[in-house]
Amino acid sequence: MEQMLGAFQSDLSSISSEIRTLQEQSGAMNIRLRNRQAVRGKLGELVDGLVVPSALVTAILEAPVTEPRFLEQLQELDAKAAAVREQEARGTAACADVRGVLDRLRVKAVTKIREFILQKIYSFRKPMTNYQIPQTALLKYRFFYQFLLGNERATAKEIRDEYVETLSKIYLSYYRSYLGRLMKVQYEEVAEKDDLMGVEDTAKKGFFSKPSLRSRNTIFTLGTRGSVISPAELEAPILVPHTAQRGEQRYPFEALFRSQHYALLDNSCREYLFICEFFVVSGPAAHDLFHAVMGRTLSMTQKHLESYLVDCYDAIAVFLCIHIVLRFRNITAKRDVPALDRYWEQVLALLWPRFELILEMNVQSVRSTDPQRLGGLDTRPHYITRRYAEFSSALVSINQTIPNERTMQLLGQLQVEVENFVLRVAAEFSSRKEQLVFLINNYDMMLGVLMERAADDSKEVESFQQLLNARTQEFIEELLSPPFGGLVAFVKEAEALIERGQADRLRGEEARVTQLIRGFGSSWKSSVESLSQDVMRSFTNFRNGTSIIQGALTQLIQLYHRFHRVLSQPQLRALPARAELINIHHLMVELKKHKPNF
Repeated sequence: MEQMLGAFQSDLSSISSEIRTLQEQSGAMNIRLRNRQAVRGKLGELVDGLVVPSALVTAILEAPVTEPRFLEQLQELDAKAAAVREQEARGTAACADVRGVLDRLRVKAVTKIREFILQKIYSFRKPMTNYQIPQTALLKYRFFYQFLLGNERATAKEIRDEYVETLSKIYLSYYRSYLGRLMKVQYEEVAEKDDLMGVEDTAKKGFFSKPSLRSRNTIFTLGTRGSVISPAELEAPILVPHTAQRGEQRYPFEALFRSQHYALLDNSCREYLFICEFFVVSGPAAHDLFHAVMGRTLSMTQKHLESYLVDCYDAIAVFLCIHIVLRFRNITAKRDVPALDRYWEQVLALLWPRFELILEMNVQSVRSTDPQRLGGLDTRPHYITRRYAEFSSALVSINQTIPNERTMQLLGQLQVEVENFVLRVAAEFSSRKEQLVFLINNYDMMLGVLMERAADDSKEVESFQQLLNARTQEFIEELLSPPFGGLVAFVKEAEALIERGQADRLRGEEARVTQLIRGFGSSWKSSVESLSQDVMRSFTNFRNGTSIIQGALTQLIQLYHRFHRVLSQPQLRALPARAELINIHHLMVELKKHKPNF
């Protein structure tokens, strides 16, 4: 029994040892299994990355580049080439088995892509009527260039250089041709160096005669020209020169400038965005590539503008071009295209000095104008002040959209010279009455034109309103002086005596007062009638003439009312002639009949 139990104990010890051994073997087997599974996964990825399937070979070798499967397999080839390069860097020997196949496929793909893209680029050379190059059609093949960039940089550079060379020539040719044709539909007669505000108005100049709207542009008037900077026309389709020529249409320079630069803006924005997306560039690199394509065109356009401005004397056209550029600059900013910023600044650097020069030439022409050399004078608005009114209102209305302080300063100088000129011309008239009529007519005309276009609170409107009011008041006094001068003088003297407490001195004026009362009663109706007719003959603006008559009659009523107050003083109260005084209310009713209505 003891032997049996001992043997049993020995067997149990052996079994326990075997169990531990089996457990150790099982753990080791599990570790080997996990290792083999991990290796299998890695090897599977490696093999999948290195194996070149037949579908890839067939697509790259046989499929046209425009088929979707070529693009799909090209992306697969790009991924395998990247995987092989990565494994080669790790020293994987198996890469040598597929390197040759992948290289042959890569060469074939690069060759097909190169031919295809170059053909597309060369196709842009075909004549196009809309001046828009369809380069954006290449965007759906942008992966082709990315493939070249990652696998054949020399070919990628070749394509990029060819694109730059071809497109820069096409743009230059298109814009040179378009610009040449566009300038043929400009107004035949344009402003010359003698077409200044202070130059004598002759039949030859015809500033306002407008012999033909098709052949001549207005010089000092805005008319409908300001619509070129309206939102509707600013981004309207560009002008088509041959269509305009067939219709015998003519345009001012700013309309041609707008069309030319809108075409430039539109194509430049499209080109810049295409370059960024297709050639995978941004920032300074995109800016440099854009200027490699568009630089010659921009330079040619800028030189053309520079040569045109040398002989340009149309300040309104230049000012409108400035505002067109300011708006186009905002448009390119909204489209997130900074590549044209430098060009806009260069164009403004040409336009602003020319505008200021023309404005200063007009200022000088008015300053140096001698009224005695202008021929016969009359009291109607002078043609120089009419020019100024139209010209100033044009610039003020344009400037209100995007205010510029320098413009207002130059207009201020011009206004001062025009005001001085009006005073110089007025001094040529012999009588003060004629001088005042001339001043009022000119101030009223300038104020009326300015108020049509400028804001009511503008400096120009306020200034001329003050001048008009002052001269109108002086004219009314001048107007009332001949028929009622004695009455005016007596009232002023009597009021001064009353104010100083010397009313007793009025006792010696009974005869004078009696004469004034009877003289007024017998002649006031005919005097007012004559006054009204004189005013309506003197002023070109009937509304202004009506206002002056009303002001004169109002002042006459106030004068007679003051006369009544003087006669109510104790010293004159018992005067018999007071019974002949006209009742104030009766006078007001009668005077209303003499107020003209227009």
